[in-house]
Amino acid sequence: MVVFSEIYDENDEKVFVIRDTIEVRIPRNFYSQLKRKYSDDEIVSMQEPKVLRHHHTKRELVYVTRESGIPLIGHTAFGLIDRGTNLIQVRPVSGCNLNCIFCSVDEGVSKSRQTDYIVDTDYLVDEFKKMAAIKGDDIEAHIDGQGEPFIYPYMQELIEKLREVPKVKVISAQTNGMLLDAEKIRQMEGLLDRINLSMSALDDRRARMLAGTNLYDVEHVKEVARSIAASRIDLLLAPVWVPGFNDEDIPRLIEFGLEIGAGKRWPPLGIQNYVRYQFGKKVRGKPMKFSDFFERLGELGQKYGLNLKLTPADFNIHKAPALPKVFKKGERLRLQLVAPGRVFGEMLAIDRGRVIGVLTDRQVGSWVFAEVTRTNDNVYVAVTKESKL
Repeated sequence: MVVFSEIYDENDEKVFVIRDTIEVRIPRNFYSQLKRKYSDDEIVSMQEPKVLRHHHTKRELVYVTRESGIPLIGHTAFGLIDRGTNLIQVRPVSGCNLNCIFCSVDEGVSKSRQTDYIVDTDYLVDEFKKMAAIKGDDIEAHIDGQGEPFIYPYMQELIEKLREVPKVKVISAQTNGMLLDAEKIRQMEGLLDRINLSMSALDDRRARMLAGTNLYDVEHVKEVARSIAASRIDLLLAPVWVPGFNDEDIPRLIEFGLEIGAGKRWPPLGIQNYVRYQFGKKVRGKPMKFSDFFERLGELGQKYGLNLKLTPADFNIHKAPALPKVFKKGERLRLQLVAPGRVFGEMLAIDRGRVIGVLTDRQVGSWVFAEVTRTNDNVYVAVTKESKL
């Protein structure tokens, strides 16, 4: 049975919200006809026409299932990413409940993102097992994504099923903390090993400004941090240092993390330097040079008796067998477009068991010739001649 968190009318549509994340939108006149014969559960599950939207971002939502035929390897917005180490990135959903002014993927109120994705849990875990089979016996499953992973409505089920994979020794996840509470943290104890909490300010005004929304509640996130630290789950505070915005918050965050007992097994802080990305949000002023960033981390580390200049070795991340690449840079492919891409001017295609982000202005169903321009980490991008990106 489908669990609806909301049902309401909007314009000419009947809107069903599933687990606070998935919006199913059905034309209201069509719904009225169907309602004479079917229950809401049957209408939402079986009937067409309907449109899926992300409840937080209001963007089109593509539900990626085995039956969809869309592979889970090849794109950064969803699925699995293998960067040639014992850590496998697990991305069950895209989209965010915040609007951070420094977001590297332009989440929240976005000028570049057109589509969100959500992946069926069983499909994701089954494909994870296949990837894990080529690795060693000390895999870390890291649940992250382009946005807030805990928007995923089946997170508890996902963590439980990843825990059953024999080679998985560590399960970690990143979050902004707004969707967590003490009860959810309790439910994840014994399953989740570490939470990387994205918390970039303790001052209420600055925290809301950095989050890009007045809905951000820094006191709630502080309580979430305390609950994690008091649990069997390890806590790593992961602020983004944005020069000119939260300089004075960084030392306070270090002190806060030490005070509440972050870092029982791993480092308590993972401070990140704000970087401008092509499709990311841009803040005023100049980003900090990495040489200056590491110098300032060294000074803070010396003051607080911490190693703040972290490396993969601090998390036991090391090289491990990687999936073979199936395309070469410069290779020309004939591809059929099967779904909208993550950003405007991008579509998805499928070939050789991989999903490919194709930069094109053509529509779903079209065939295009495209040249492969990226193959790093089994993430594939191809460009058509008419692409404007």
